[in-house]
Amino acid sequence: MRLIPPVLIAVLLLAGCSPMLPERRPTTAYPTPFPSTEAPLVGALIDQPIGGGTRAAVIRESAELTQCMAQLTAARVTFRPVPDKGDPQGCGLVSGGVLGPDMGTVARMTPGDVEMTCRAALAVSVWRRQSLEPAAREILGSDVVQIDHMGAYACRNINTGGASNRISAHAQAAALDFGGVRLRDGRRISVRDGWSGGDEPTQRFLRRIRDDACRIFGTTLSPDYNAVHHDHLHLEATETRFCR
Repeated sequence: MRLIPPVLIAVLLLAGCSPMLPERRPTTAYPTPFPSTEAPLVGALIDQPIGGGTRAAVIRESAELTQCMAQLTAARVTFRPVPDKGDPQGCGLVSGGVLGPDMGTVARMTPGDVEMTCRAALAVSVWRRQSLEPAAREILGSDVVQIDHMGAYACRNINTGGASNRISAHAQAAALDFGGVRLRDGRRISVRDGWSGGDEPTQRFLRRIRDDACRIFGTTLSPDYNAVHHDHLHLEATETRFCR
């Protein structure tokens, strides 16, 4: 009988106790994601050209405060939420906050830090980026550096020039009154002086931004509506439908 050397026996015993090669585990097959048929809206709405569905998109994307804020944040628009206050059917603010600078543009609103609903902030941001500022460059040949307005929140009824018992959208901070712009070349364009008394480019600019606003906001009122609006555009981010 042939004897196995002790050294060889030791080597064989060690080999049996230690794995020589790592165990190959089966590869997990992950499912391929379904192709997207629609580009995500978050971060895109404010930078999308105005179209037939813009107003509906503003309403949809502002249905929830967190969703609305995601749109503003992705577009680098400063918005600081505030607690709900007041009466939703009367004077107050629900799903709102303070609209600060738009860091994606150079123009600043005056006065700054405007308290309004998030829906109004989203609509204003779409309007300024897709209408107001590009229209000024195209028609007036200069950049907007300042956007003048008369505020958003005011606890009052609608102003028709007479008595009214209907609550204004301003009472819920859902509307902004736009007065005009200041341009980089030093010109000041105002609704009051330019709507009827301005030169042809000024009048065309003001009517362009009014017409574009009608596709973004629920209600847009201009000097064509009544004398009360002779000096501003009333931009109301509600689910109403009226443009004049």
